[in-house]
Amino acid sequence: MQIQTVQTQAYSDQKPGTSGLRKKVKVFQKPHYLANFVQAIFSSLEESDNKTLVIGGDGRYFNREATQIIIKIAAANGFTDFIIGQGGLLSTPAASHLIRKYRALGGLILSASHNPGGPDEDFGIKYNISNGGPAPENYTNAFYEFSKNITTFQIAYIPDVNLDTVGEQTIDQLTIRIFDPVDDYAELMASLFDFNFLRRVISSGKLSLRFDAMHAITGPYATRILEDILGAPAGSVINATPLEDFGGHHPDPNLAHAKELAELMFSAAAPDFAAASDGDGDRNMILGNNIFVTPSDSLAILAANAQLAPGYADGISGVARSMPTSQAVDRVAKAMNLPCFETPTGWKFFGNLLDAGKITLCGEESFGTGSSHVREKDGLWAVLFWLNILAKKAQPVSQIVTEHWKTYGRDIYCRHDYEAVDTAIANGIMDHLREQIETLAGQTFGSYTVEYADEFSYTDPVDNSISNQQGIRIGFADDSRIIFRLSGTGTVGATLRIYLEKHEADASKHAQDPQDALAELITLAEQFCEVKKRAGRTEPTVIT
Repeated sequence: MQIQTVQTQAYSDQKPGTSGLRKKVKVFQKPHYLANFVQAIFSSLEESDNKTLVIGGDGRYFNREATQIIIKIAAANGFTDFIIGQGGLLSTPAASHLIRKYRALGGLILSASHNPGGPDEDFGIKYNISNGGPAPENYTNAFYEFSKNITTFQIAYIPDVNLDTVGEQTIDQLTIRIFDPVDDYAELMASLFDFNFLRRVISSGKLSLRFDAMHAITGPYATRILEDILGAPAGSVINATPLEDFGGHHPDPNLAHAKELAELMFSAAAPDFAAASDGDGDRNMILGNNIFVTPSDSLAILAANAQLAPGYADGISGVARSMPTSQAVDRVAKAMNLPCFETPTGWKFFGNLLDAGKITLCGEESFGTGSSHVREKDGLWAVLFWLNILAKKAQPVSQIVTEHWKTYGRDIYCRHDYEAVDTAIANGIMDHLREQIETLAGQTFGSYTVEYADEFSYTDPVDNSISNQQGIRIGFADDSRIIFRLSGTGTVGATLRIYLEKHEADASKHAQDPQDALAELITLAEQFCEVKKRAGRTEPTVIT
């Protein structure tokens, strides 16, 4: 196998964000841009006898070309065994499962998650370590430091791999296994949920459903599992064919971008249950007939009903949520006498807790939910968990949600996103908030008295690593909160996210519209951060 050392020039912008490196496709197509970053990853890894690498992505534009480049650079850097999804496709949770099941050193996942795809849109790459989870910050910081000073990369001169034929190929000293992307994942799901019972309920028509794959990676997974295995009628999975540009749509499973599904669920033709997933299959949106279930409530309801699924029948060890996620799951954990951890945003922060057995379920308000079965959030897993609960309880989604609120109270919650804010202005907003932190505690603003204000810092209870500047929290005496943070998942400017929540114990007030119930907090949030004034905005880009 001929290996060439290629001279290159470093790029200064290859610092991974919350979940890998995300840029416009045209940035990744710059000379050696992708090769530089891939070499930086491999050069930063500790020497290992494990030479197995998993590769797969969500099928967005540039996926196939990037896969071939990665194989050649990986081969030049000593990898000899490759596990690759057919067509270069793997959902993110399926990739995590393959890393774990086949004990790979790690994996490269090609996705920009819920961001748009196409020649003028977004691409992304991230490295997952041997536990199947996203590389922690000590890894990603090392990747970045190496990328700033890279002068050469190694590449093997081998023919392009046939990505489309399932089976084993040998090229020189390389063993390349092309896997059906769904098989192993479907087997894992069948070990966690009662597929026999679900098939009886779904195929008989007692539980109707609709799943929007958003022309993204979960189409083949959902079709195989929901229709072929569980017996949902053909057509229950819509937008099921993965497309390089996601059909020109934004593959983000929320009420704004899954509008077709949302309109159906608030119409007379609504089925019992509906869900959507995102570009790489790690997010989920849950809907019932005339009800949207917030991701925060979904996590809490799964925790409260976990014993209804065979994989969790023996109980759960604990729960965790990202800091901006509502405190709904905290209340369940307290009632069940379970540990509850608050982490920064980013799935990598759950990895140590899962590996140490401190938690079983975890989730983020940004439509991500998961468990110890993999080390990624998992959209279709959450859908199957909900279906298992619905089938066992034989109640509609709305009843399950309202009864949960009666037991634990409702954490009324919403998120306001201001997208593509000029980076300097966004940083100025955060600096302005930091200047207020020390003076806010004890002050009263209308109906709300500030109990604490801080910038969230997290000390990992397993390895004692510290992550600072993870968002600004303003907590009030009645347990309400306003949180501000800049998102690390966009590719243009900065996204300022404002999270608002209040706990309502009075069941007679549980039906309030969140924008009405949180109106005073929304006004206070603008008073504190001045995003409309500073960024020249009249309203958020997206409200969820």
